[in-house]
Amino acid sequence: MNPSLASLIYTCGIAGLFYLDRDKSIRTSKALWLPVAYLWILGSRPLSVWLGMGPANRTNALMEGSPVDGVFFQILLIAAVCVLVVRGRRVVKFLNTNFPLPILLYLVFCLFSIIWSDYPGVALKKWTKSVEDLVMVLVIVTDEQPVAALRRLFSRLGFILLPYSLLLIKYYPGMGRFYGAWDGTQMNTGVTQDKNMLGVITLVLSLGAAWRFLALLSGEETPPNRRRHLLAQGTILFMGVWILMIANSATSLVSFIVGAGLMLATRFRLIRSNPATVYVLVILFLVTVSSLFFLGGRGSVAHALGRQENLARTDIWEAVIPMAPNPLVGAGFESFWLGERLERLAQLFPNLNLNEAHDGYIEVYLNLGWVGIVLIGLILIDGFRRGVKAFRREPALGGLLLAYVLTAATYNITEAGFRMLNPFWFFLILALLEASAVAAGIGVGAAQLVETSPDRPAKLRTTHALALKPDKRLMAGKVVRGQER
Repeated sequence: MNPSLASLIYTCGIAGLFYLDRDKSIRTSKALWLPVAYLWILGSRPLSVWLGMGPANRTNALMEGSPVDGVFFQILLIAAVCVLVVRGRRVVKFLNTNFPLPILLYLVFCLFSIIWSDYPGVALKKWTKSVEDLVMVLVIVTDEQPVAALRRLFSRLGFILLPYSLLLIKYYPGMGRFYGAWDGTQMNTGVTQDKNMLGVITLVLSLGAAWRFLALLSGEETPPNRRRHLLAQGTILFMGVWILMIANSATSLVSFIVGAGLMLATRFRLIRSNPATVYVLVILFLVTVSSLFFLGGRGSVAHALGRQENLARTDIWEAVIPMAPNPLVGAGFESFWLGERLERLAQLFPNLNLNEAHDGYIEVYLNLGWVGIVLIGLILIDGFRRGVKAFRREPALGGLLLAYVLTAATYNITEAGFRMLNPFWFFLILALLEASAVAAGIGVGAAQLVETSPDRPAKLRTTHALALKPDKRLMAGKVVRGQER
């Protein structure tokens, strides 16, 4: 098929998916397009690359970045901050009652670590960019209808990134495929720049599609013309699984199986009637995946989870761990892969374009030392705790949030996902903050507070997009008065 004709067909198909998934009964803020645009770029290629204006060489990309990308992200950040200022009361209330302390401690330590970085100016720029993840997440969770916003986020991302990845892989091989310099092995990259990034963005979006598909199938989500939504979400879920299979990113595929398996397991009546069993279930998944990763031996692990130009990840780990300048506090935030260390690793691995350790925990150790590792551990533990609390209130949504935390813990065994400008880190923060809101009963359940004038009490309202188990009386249009916020 002619590529131009294929592009037209795919574009019409994407328009059809949006049409099938339309729902005029709910309204989310137009500000939701800010995190959508942010993740379109974060989950594909830098804007400068799409425009053919990327940095001239790798050193400039790591040290200085692209002015085009910098301006783009600054515009989004300023716009998002303005949105949060307008939502001041909601944002302040959320931060005062629900914000996860381990994330705050981690961000503060990352900022403090710039002091001992060899490149403090570069580290400060990267830290500022990392804060944008948090700002965009707050735009989502402080929406008047946060659960509906989460659903639309998945649709707007999945309907664009996944179909166009298939289009580029099949009909534009010069853009959608990459051939290894070492042995010429073909790697499918789609809208991204490498197979691992294609795997991770497909992983996080496929988990969201699976959540929506299961909720629609079971009747927990009941929009008008539910079959239309089922068709749209089923299509995108099928595309996601297909891409995970052809992307040759086994870590992402295994993580999707783990996350989807957890969501399915949490739908059993035995688990839902006794939420405490979720802890046992999560531990069981962790033990199983850890055994899969490590008990097969060094060679089989590298073969099973994919190779970096025929080189086992363990060789990279053995080379980089002794190079950490300070075991306690690391090289400073995002500072390890700069300067002399990067040049030395380029000599050790001349056929690789290394800029990460291919292990999230080792990556944190290199940049932030054991202090960073402890803080990441606290974030994951706090995420599990909040996820279980959310599961007690809203089992379906809680299952998704737990799936993100679990897959983050397992994915980072062989890939670096605890990094700024990484979709997995974004969705991990989103899961923690969304779980905090659910556990506190904000934005979900039978009713939701609506902004009113300061001298009048707030009112409560419900739509099917908010309530996973809607109250029929409220759905009929009755209004219930609540306490002033």
